[in-house]
Amino acid sequence: MTAAKVIEEIDDLPPAEQAKVIQHAFELAENRQLSGEELGRLAQRMVDSKDPWEIERLKSEITRGFYGR
Repeated sequence: MTAAKVIEEIDDLPPAEQAKVIQHAFELAENRQLSGEELGRLAQRMVDSKDPWEIERLKSEITRGFYGR
């Protein structure tokens, strides 16, 4: 099944079921370790950023992505 088909199926779910899918997606994202390439892109964005809040957010995202939570 393709991602497009999965999204189409999710769109057809009642709101309560969609909420469960969304929660599951957040949990997957929280627990997933990022690849070296993904970590590198985040690190580059952090280095390029001038916004201290964005830098801190990216540091947190890199740490979570490295350890998987």
